[in-house]
Amino acid sequence: FLSDTVNLDPEKTKKARGSREWLVGQIETFPDGDVKFPSIYSEKNIFYGSFSRRTKKRPLDDIDIMICMKADDCTYFELFDKIEISVPDTATRFKDYVNEGTSILNSRKIINAFIAKLAGVPQYRKAEIKRNLEAATLNLESYDWVFDIVPCFITKEDAFNRTYYIIPDGRANWKKTDPRLDSDRVIRINKAHEGNVLNVIRTIKYWNNRATMPTISSYLLENMILDYYEEQTTVASQYVDIEIVKVFNDIHRRVYSTVNDPKNIQGNLNDLSIDEKNKISEKAYQDYSRAYDARQLENVKNYKDSINKWIEIFGDKFPKYE
Repeated sequence: FLSDTVNLDPEKTKKARGSREWLVGQIETFPDGDVKFPSIYSEKNIFYGSFSRRTKKRPLDDIDIMICMKADDCTYFELFDKIEISVPDTATRFKDYVNEGTSILNSRKIINAFIAKLAGVPQYRKAEIKRNLEAATLNLESYDWVFDIVPCFITKEDAFNRTYYIIPDGRANWKKTDPRLDSDRVIRINKAHEGNVLNVIRTIKYWNNRATMPTISSYLLENMILDYYEEQTTVASQYVDIEIVKVFNDIHRRVYSTVNDPKNIQGNLNDLSIDEKNKISEKAYQDYSRAYDARQLENVKNYKDSINKWIEIFGDKFPKYE
């Protein structure tokens, strides 16, 4: 079930990583022939999202890339609900992307500049390239996945010796993020549990996407599971079925709780309505009971009925008893 249905195909993953590297290489050449395109701070480019963190289940439908620009002495100002970036006269590569009559950098104009350049790459001429809230989205007919390309800056260290990435906020301004902290957290917790957490996350994400309850956002669900494992003093089992019983039972309760952003930027990630929380809790408890029964049936060597319980939880793609 994990290898054929839940986890990404290794060959497709290898191909995706290769195409991602090639794309980044192309973007890094954009400023070479265009003095009006921002210079790229290649060392600070970063891969993020569930594909990068190895928590993505099938299908591989999107790959996230952050392309870091050299700031050229631009400065940022934090306001209540946004960040503004001021462009000095010396930053000539940003002059075409400010709001009219101001020196404030417009993130939509920056994304559009990336879109225009991507459209000029011969291999991407037949691709659908458009802007979403934060990214330039590149959709190639030859691949199953789309690339979300997010232009960004990296800040200098603040008073707490911390740096942030600044990305488009979807409203022409900017906002803070730091995907390095998400990645480090997954690695740290998975390592503490001897590498046994990633399969659990991907399997629960598969369960979450079945149309049997309101869907929890992938990032929220991932952090709920990580919160659970961060609290555990016993190392997770290598057997996913053993862990799933415990995680279903935990989701049944945790869905009502605050789930803090591990980056300390967004606050409470849990924006589910009370109705959604009730339905998710009810479904998680129902499937906890089924998973518990499946484990008990396996213990008494009643493998057929045990597998049928797992099919009730995960649907017809779960392998049948033979």
